[in-house]
Amino acid sequence: MATQHATNVLGDPLQPCSTDPQTGFYRDGHCRTGPRDRGTHVVCAEMTAPFLRYTKKKGNDLITPRPAMNFPGLEPGDRWCLCVARWKEAVEAEVAPPVVLAATEETALEVVDLATLKAHAVDAASSGEGAAAGA
Repeated sequence: MATQHATNVLGDPLQPCSTDPQTGFYRDGHCRTGPRDRGTHVVCAEMTAPFLRYTKKKGNDLITPRPAMNFPGLEPGDRWCLCVARWKEAVEAEVAPPVVLAATEETALEVVDLATLKAHAVDAASSGEGAAAGA
């Protein structure tokens, strides 16, 4: 698979979201999209119990392991690449999980504004703190 050089929502090179569990549409640890990614999995989020319950109720069970699909199931604190539309929907439902700005691809800005992402950030734009939390 060709390496794609992506940019995050802060205008910097896209950082990895998680390799344990291995996330991303391309399962390379990065929240980047491409032509085959119909869900636009570009928001790197740190899972919370309220969000996991919410998305399961909406039909996307991220809790239950699916070994056949190499999916371990997620727990609060895990980082995962979410579809930007589902994350925005979770914001509106007041259950949005925190976002890792450095690992969220800039294409997220086509759906949600930077101020909203920053309001839910675990990694403040002015510092690198929080980048290791939950990893």
